[in-house]
Amino acid sequence: MTSAERSTAPRPPLRALPILLPLLLGACSLFQAPVVQRGNRITPDQLAEITPGVQTKADVRAVLGSPTQTGMFGDDEWYYISSTTRQQPAGQLRVSDQQTVVVEFDRGGAVRRVRALDGADARDVQMVERETPVPGNERTLLQALFGNVGRFGPGAAGTGTQPQQTTPGVGGIGQGASGLAR
Repeated sequence: MTSAERSTAPRPPLRALPILLPLLLGACSLFQAPVVQRGNRITPDQLAEITPGVQTKADVRAVLGSPTQTGMFGDDEWYYISSTTRQQPAGQLRVSDQQTVVVEFDRGGAVRRVRALDGADARDVQMVERETPVPGNERTLLQALFGNVGRFGPGAAGTGTQPQQTTPGVGGIGQGASGLAR
């Protein structure tokens, strides 16, 4: 090619690239799952309204709302759990911000202590891989092979056909169980 041919050859529009690039990158965020707020998010202003030794359970419920969870062995601990999640492409939820507020009450129902838990308070729970046996689900090889013998055919359960019943002396054969046809 000569220099004259190169100058007349069509060139890609490079001036449009700075405009199109941010638009294309911004379009990628359209395909992300939305951020979902789960639970009852407690603000610092709400926590400031709770004074230990002064408020009762009714006061805490009025300020913070109903708890997400209560104590396992009594109603003396209330847990307010919230998190911000987003669905990942593989189907798992990714937690980006989790907050847990624990309100402890004394025997009289007054607030004893309020504390906010964070990631440092979390404990790693190891899952147990064994299974609990369920009686009645163990089948031998012969039971698995011959278990369906007799289940199929006329009048079998689940086939949708029922054999006609006859009632002797009420009108003849083939009239059904009621014998009303005459």
